[in-house]
Amino acid sequence: MDQFIQLENFAKIAPYAKLFQQGVVVTVLLSVFTVAIGFCLALVLALMRMSNIRPFRALGLDENGHLRESGFLAAISKFNPLAFLATAYVEILRSTPVLVQIFIIYYGVFSVIELPTFQIFGFIKFNRFFPGVVALGMNSGAYLCEIIRAGIQSIDGGQTEASRSLGLSQAQTLRYIILPQALRNILPAIANEFVVIIKESAVTYTIGVQDIMSAVNAVKGATFVIIEPLMVATAVYFCLCFPTSKLIAYFERRMSHGSKR
Repeated sequence: MDQFIQLENFAKIAPYAKLFQQGVVVTVLLSVFTVAIGFCLALVLALMRMSNIRPFRALGLDENGHLRESGFLAAISKFNPLAFLATAYVEILRSTPVLVQIFIIYYGVFSVIELPTFQIFGFIKFNRFFPGVVALGMNSGAYLCEIIRAGIQSIDGGQTEASRSLGLSQAQTLRYIILPQALRNILPAIANEFVVIIKESAVTYTIGVQDIMSAVNAVKGATFVIIEPLMVATAVYFCLCFPTSKLIAYFERRMSHGSKR
């Protein structure tokens, strides 16, 4: 196997250009679906963490109806099961490697749930692609949760009070007043997550997803050349991520100028 970059080796991998083209399509689709799933999951998690559901609230009152300041019952009365579950989910997924999560989802969950074996666009194996999307989406949701929660909390509380005084319910206030402004503030961060997923999706080749790194692996097995395919993959990832990040920065500046008017 060659260990140094040689120009003639690029000629050897040229016949496999279609594999890299297919890998680009798979990588982009992985990123789009991952961010979409991650955003929906993150929104639910953020609302769970910000909820004020305390089923044992009554235990915080003593026999005279006064709030207990300390003790076991006072602690139990403040327990929020929804916030606890959401926090546990976020901390666990943010504290474990995404590769481990992908293996657990693919070899654990989807070894029990049998998926259909059809192909999308004639080359994307659904039974490999879907578990990769689910695993990456779950991981992305843990990170986007904190972004969405920060965006919601950044909105001035006076707007909530004003909307409630106009007769809007809590759900209507969140839907029509808070979320539109919060999404405007966090849109650049969500777009940056898309760029991050483009790079992180490379690990899905380990479960057979035909992304860019899968093309590298296929070329290596057919030609016994490794450095040159890696250089091609590096260039492809750069061409995907660098223009996208610059485009995001451009729209972020335009949005910041618009908000200052």
